[in-house]
Amino acid sequence: MASPKNSWVLKGFFSTLFVLICLLAFLLTACQKNDQQGTASKEETAPTASVPQTATPAEGAEKALGPGDPVIEVDGVKMTKGQLDTEVNRKLESIRKRVPAEKLPQVKTNIQKRLIDDFVVKTLLNNEVNRLKITATEQEVNEAVEKLKSSLPANVSLENLLKKNQMTREKMREEIRLGIQINKLMVSRTKNLPKPTEKEITSFYKKNQDRFKLPEAVHVRHILIARAPDDGEKVIAEKKAKAEGLRKKILAGADFAELAKSNSDCPSKSAGGDLGIVSRGQMVKPFEDAIFSLKKNQIGPVVQTEYGFHVVQVLDVRQPKTVALDERTKGMISSFLLQQKQQEAFRKMVASLKEKANIIAYMP
Repeated sequence: MASPKNSWVLKGFFSTLFVLICLLAFLLTACQKNDQQGTASKEETAPTASVPQTATPAEGAEKALGPGDPVIEVDGVKMTKGQLDTEVNRKLESIRKRVPAEKLPQVKTNIQKRLIDDFVVKTLLNNEVNRLKITATEQEVNEAVEKLKSSLPANVSLENLLKKNQMTREKMREEIRLGIQINKLMVSRTKNLPKPTEKEITSFYKKNQDRFKLPEAVHVRHILIARAPDDGEKVIAEKKAKAEGLRKKILAGADFAELAKSNSDCPSKSAGGDLGIVSRGQMVKPFEDAIFSLKKNQIGPVVQTEYGFHVVQVLDVRQPKTVALDERTKGMISSFLLQQKQQEAFRKMVASLKEKANIIAYMP
């Protein structure tokens, strides 16, 4: 079952370390749960990236390329067909089960184009930070590694993450180092951007009221006794009885969090079963119906879903409301608007670098 996350009122917040995050995003996708039903693949739904318009098609670009042949060249730096195919296959493998077979060819094409464009942008930025002699210290790299570690789920280690993504620790540090250098480049280009005015903040708030509406939600925790697809009737009955027994213990005064830690089959067990704030549409229907029928602090009946049996408790109930334009909200809006300006500055910088670069495309 998908674990809900506390949502920002403003969607699409843009971190000042966005470049580093983008470079490491492929690593973090390994942490995402793949069992969410109805979730479309990003590679399927995201806008297709394209080779920059400044790229010059090479002579004979229509011919079939071998593994050692370049597919794109940026100021003399080349990506080979073999390198591209390796990355494409790795990404396809991670999403294959979530994409209908008939859509895989288009998804593959989208991934290819996105990887090529990413290579172009990364190479241009790498060349620019080197030209400007922007560096990253070992301490900065170490701190970024620790930050990455702290962002991982409790059940995912950095070593397992690297292994799953077929990346060495040295390669990871190299990517992080470049991310830090690019971030320094962006800081230097955006440090003089004007801060959003009070008028801009108020105007954004009035024009984007939907962004500030908080839906009905509940703060919930649960204990999951998971069932397997091949469980027989006897095993299912035993698991249901276990869940009922845990519920009785809680009603008799036992500590919910402690029982969750020692009995739950959900990763949330490490947090005492706490799933955080949940809105409608985030959970499977039987679970959603159960938790939204409960009052604050109420222990509900055992809920059966496709995942197993759940002992649930609602810790708080939040009624629908619109967030007021107070100082905290103004600060969030100000940050969001400033980050939009930073994104635009980044796009303009990359566009300028592309115009000056010699980019040759070898794929049709």
